[in-house]
Amino acid sequence: MKRAIFPGSFDPITNGHYDIIKRGVKLFDEVIVAIGINADKKYMFSLEERKAFIEKAFENQPKVKVTTYKGLTVDYCKEIGAKFILRGLRNPADFEFEKAIAHTNRKLSKIETVFLLTAAKTSYISSSIVRDVIRNNGDYTVLVPDSVQITPK
Repeated sequence: MKRAIFPGSFDPITNGHYDIIKRGVKLFDEVIVAIGINADKKYMFSLEERKAFIEKAFENQPKVKVTTYKGLTVDYCKEIGAKFILRGLRNPADFEFEKAIAHTNRKLSKIETVFLLTAAKTSYISSSIVRDVIRNNGDYTVLVPDSVQITPK
């Protein structure tokens, strides 16, 4: 089985993430969306909310699973038997950053990183931009899958 993980914080999942996952399931038998847990990070959405957003977005896609993990991504890959890491690239800065991580992961393990270029229509979207739109009461719904529903607090 060709299993890939798509790691990230997904705070929240964006249309760019959604596109990469949808395209990834055409390449792999299973794509595991792996939400990394970083105690030092301040998230806008709880782990449970982020997981629910992704699960709902892919509820009719049996090849997509959603999990959480702590520690190194390569260690989690070994734990679940994933041979590939799936990553999306929006721009040259993403490439330089992701290239360094991919080289490090290859040094630590035999796991291959597969890069997909984001679609032109979603290449400007990042979770940090979405969070800024939400904080300022903008229309975030054009940037995220329909499963991302914000309830006022």
